[in-house]
Amino acid sequence: MLDKIVQDFLVIWATIDPIGSMALFAALTAKLSPLARRKTAYKAIAYAAAVLLGSIILGQFLLTAMGISLLSFQLAGGIILFLFGLQMIFSSNEDGGDTDSGHDMAVFPLAIPATATPGAILAVILLTDNHIHPVTEQITTALVMLSVLLFTLVLFLLSGKIIQLIGTSGASILTRIMGIILAALSVEFIMKALGAENWMTVVA
Repeated sequence: MLDKIVQDFLVIWATIDPIGSMALFAALTAKLSPLARRKTAYKAIAYAAAVLLGSIILGQFLLTAMGISLLSFQLAGGIILFLFGLQMIFSSNEDGGDTDSGHDMAVFPLAIPATATPGAILAVILLTDNHIHPVTEQITTALVMLSVLLFTLVLFLLSGKIIQLIGTSGASILTRIMGIILAALSVEFIMKALGAENWMTVVA
């Protein structure tokens, strides 16, 4: 059981990437007030937790019922992440905060796809496979996932110190750097999905 907990923690930590998510949060919320930044942090983690818990409970069932493979889901998530990365890279310096009508950055991109990444969603679905893991192990995996999100929230709340250190110009540079990293990560998701699909075709 301990081995499963450690494995789940490492996989979920790697796919959520709290450090990278914190850097992105710091960049995107640089122009917000401290109060607004805290509210955004709590909302982003709450939304991400809801998405990942929903994936654990219903993800496998919904994908199977709709005839969607995990590889197709990963490929679609990679494409979305790539488009967002491009938006971060080429956004103007005046873009910031929550200025778009009807747009809440706590939902997109902070909760999805920055925290509840396509990789994290896939990971929790696979780690709680109904055909392999009993309910007790699935509950344990859910608790491990929530602990990683809690640590991510702590990092979000501490991001204000990073913003004070790097300033607005530094945050703008950080935004573009994170955009490049997200674009590269999305390409990695796409290549893995296409590679696995080709491998399955050869085997078939």
